[in-house]
Amino acid sequence: MAKAPTVYDVAAHAGVSIATVSRVLTRPDDVRAATREKVLASVGELGYVPSGAARGLAARRTGVLGLYFPGFDAMDEIDDAVFTGVDDAPHATGAELVDDIGGAAEVRPLNLYFDEVLRGAELEAWRRGFVLMVGIGRGDNAEQTVRDMAGRVDGLVMLAQSVPDGVMAQLSRRVPVVVVAGPRREDAYDHVSVANTEGMRALTEHVAAGLEPDELLYLSGPADSPDDAERWEGFCQALEARGVDASTVPILRGDFTREAGRRAAAELAAGERMPRAIVCANDQTALGLMEALQARGIRVPEDVLVTGFDGIEAGALATPRLTTIRQPMDDLGRAAIQVMARRLDDREQAPLSIRLPVKVLLRESSERR
Repeated sequence: MAKAPTVYDVAAHAGVSIATVSRVLTRPDDVRAATREKVLASVGELGYVPSGAARGLAARRTGVLGLYFPGFDAMDEIDDAVFTGVDDAPHATGAELVDDIGGAAEVRPLNLYFDEVLRGAELEAWRRGFVLMVGIGRGDNAEQTVRDMAGRVDGLVMLAQSVPDGVMAQLSRRVPVVVVAGPRREDAYDHVSVANTEGMRALTEHVAAGLEPDELLYLSGPADSPDDAERWEGFCQALEARGVDASTVPILRGDFTREAGRRAAAELAAGERMPRAIVCANDQTALGLMEALQARGIRVPEDVLVTGFDGIEAGALATPRLTTIRQPMDDLGRAAIQVMARRLDDREQAPLSIRLPVKVLLRESSERR
């Protein structure tokens, strides 16, 4: 591979100084048209590409924003199979004919919560001239992943509670931090979230109408999830408005994955009584629950009503379609990047707190028959 041309090569080829080349590439209006055209012609002929790292050192900016997520959603549907394609690809035949007539549909993750947040963040970063670096922390390497990212970006967008408070405080001394999801706590970070409590309260009021407290069950998310805490609060508010003590309603602990829904279905099916309605803290859990219940002959919604939260694509494709609360995941990603851009322009402004509205989508999984 030929050696990449440098700014010195461009200057020599165009017969100008290095400073002139730099001005043409960064402040072209400050250079005479004839000189500018000569330098740009040399850039094109040599195939010179300016170094982003060098520009970042000069501007004290990298032009890169970081988006960090924990791995529970992104890897929920990934199995332990190892891809060996780079070794085997030259020997592959290229196509496989599979007779799938009458076969079961292959279930893929489709667009999950993080997929849509990422899409919004990517679009907004591109619109504002930033490159987006995405990191997924999982297991023992999670903390090191986000520390490595902090050294390569101008700012970090992070899911609330995705790293310990002490780690986040350390990172925020290095780069600005925008927190996605959950309410503002006693911190100095910018926050972007959705109306979790209001949405869950409206949904629960609809589902619980005409039911006794012991006919309901709440299938939660992780114990440390600020989103789940707000959704549980909305669930409780809806019951308390009816004079019901929410602590008397059964609750199962999940972790926002489909597998958590499947485990809950197995536990409930083995019990003495099936609830009439199960309110799930997110869609992935609700979809896993419905799948496992129906595999055991328990019908949704005839035997049990099921609801979720998020509004991911898979919920609209399920049978029956999943009643859910659609949060604006794409807008959540865009808003987080917008807030970060404002923070980078003014480090001294007061912390911002943006809260986006949600929509309750009543579908067939909660239809009373």
